[in-house]
Amino acid sequence: MLSTFIIALREGLEASLIVGILVAYLVKTGRQRHLRALWSGVAVAIVASLAFGAFLSYTSTELSSRGEELFAGTTSFIAVGFVTWMIFWMKRAARGLRNELQNKAESAIGAGSLALALAAFFAVAREGLETSLFLYTNFKTAGAVSTATLGLVLGLALAVGLGIGIYKSSIKLNLGKFFTYSGVALVVVAAGVLSYGIHEFQEFGILPAPDAFVWDVTSWMPKESLVAGLLAGTIGFDTTTSWLQLAGWLTYIGLTLRFYLAPAKKVNTPANA
Repeated sequence: MLSTFIIALREGLEASLIVGILVAYLVKTGRQRHLRALWSGVAVAIVASLAFGAFLSYTSTELSSRGEELFAGTTSFIAVGFVTWMIFWMKRAARGLRNELQNKAESAIGAGSLALALAAFFAVAREGLETSLFLYTNFKTAGAVSTATLGLVLGLALAVGLGIGIYKSSIKLNLGKFFTYSGVALVVVAAGVLSYGIHEFQEFGILPAPDAFVWDVTSWMPKESLVAGLLAGTIGFDTTTSWLQLAGWLTYIGLTLRFYLAPAKKVNTPANA
């Protein structure tokens, strides 16, 4: 539940802020007539994201057990790659995001309503498709569908509420700290997804030593237990964790957080010199 809540809150707030920036720009420049095109693009992006998530779930259920192992492992690695790229992209682009979106909206307005709808679609779909992929792999890791779904709903609801509050200036939120802390939480969740992907590839036979366990605690903590499910969905804990899984988990967290939390390098300019 906690992991899906974090994913939905972080990614949902990013999408809410993007939509809020575009709406505020249209209102500020007196172009409210284009809001319909903007919301149409947002709606299509949401539907596409839901359809993508449904496609992943349907494909997974239709595969054989061997095919499902390969599919789950592959989507896990892709999801980790996308999420890692996105948190670093947001860290780098956050300061100039408003100007970038406003420039894209200005250009799209000049090309017509369809262009504006497409601009809104791609801005939101980027977040939505990534979120669907990451949530699908996290659902596979967590196992407990009911609690994971509750976390998803609560996270999205809070993200939309915060987005509306920020747009109306009724909520003051230090977005820099929020994205930094939530980025760290996403790295931990992504490490768990990576560990799950390694496990699936070991079961399929692509990676070695599936039975070389660091620990096996299933005798007193079954995989289906509530505690095991919570730990699996948050930090990627597996009751039967192989050495390769643990090595991948530790390496990913260590390297990713080292670069993610490193201070941004200052660019030397004539003025600074």
